[in-house]
Amino acid sequence: MIDLLILAGPTAVGKTDISIKLAKKLNGEIISADSMQIYKYMDIGSAKITKEEMKGIPHHLIDVVAPHEEFNVSSFKTLAEKCIKDIWSRGKLPIIAGGTGLYINSLIYNYDFTDADRDEDYREYLIRLSEDKGKEYVHSLLKDIDGKSYEKLYPNDLKRVVRALEVYKITGKSISEYTKENEKKLYNIPYNINYFVLNMNREVLYERINKRVDIMMNKGLIEEVKKLESMGYTPDMQSMKGIGYKEILFYLKGDISLDEAIYLIKKGSRNYAKRQLTWFRKDKRSIWIDKDKYRSEEEIVDKIIKMVKYK
Repeated sequence: MIDLLILAGPTAVGKTDISIKLAKKLNGEIISADSMQIYKYMDIGSAKITKEEMKGIPHHLIDVVAPHEEFNVSSFKTLAEKCIKDIWSRGKLPIIAGGTGLYINSLIYNYDFTDADRDEDYREYLIRLSEDKGKEYVHSLLKDIDGKSYEKLYPNDLKRVVRALEVYKITGKSISEYTKENEKKLYNIPYNINYFVLNMNREVLYERINKRVDIMMNKGLIEEVKKLESMGYTPDMQSMKGIGYKEILFYLKGDISLDEAIYLIKKGSRNYAKRQLTWFRKDKRSIWIDKDKYRSEEEIVDKIIKMVKYK
């Protein structure tokens, strides 16, 4: 079984410095779990770590794809699993560090992204069918193949009706059977997890977030967004919808003032931090580290090292 250390937490809490200190002391390499740092050319707005800041510690899954390329949680899981095996095979400790909860969950839960993936053609066919013959007709298709869903779902709940039919078409199982099987497999993972979440006083965190946005602006976030536009990257791309990028795009279009853009970036980042904390609280395996209780990052690192349990 592979030992896996996870260091999560909200944006601007200080994961980067602590993860590097941990990697130095534990002979580790870092795998980034950040849904914005995977994009090339998007350095300032994603607060991407620099070569100097890495302090010689290898970092993985940074600058993986161009901003126009598709990248999702399934892509992350595939690449991260390869990195974990490679790092472990070289006698080092894989350390997952980042704030994208869904990326982290894809590793610490046995999510299956292939068995019942989407069938877009069938989905579109069912939606067209509902328009031609009515939602009741599409709902009735469940009756013989998935009686439970037929009883449980209403015809108006078209999205869930379509999903139930889609799962059956792909797997030959009712969605309740499929979900039950997945729940059994959920904790069946090849890792011994040590999962830590950094936290700090909310007001202090918000101050750090606001300051980070000011630093981004001073470093040239506007110029970075202009350059991305000149390279052909457009507002409809997933990457360009990230916090910091979409607001500057609105400013450059003349929709809002620069002050409004900065205000919205700060507000969006604070709200994102709040959502991150809510997400991480859901996992009972996580050990929370309150930074305010420690005098230094070295103390935090030593505390984490003492709590790590190896298989």
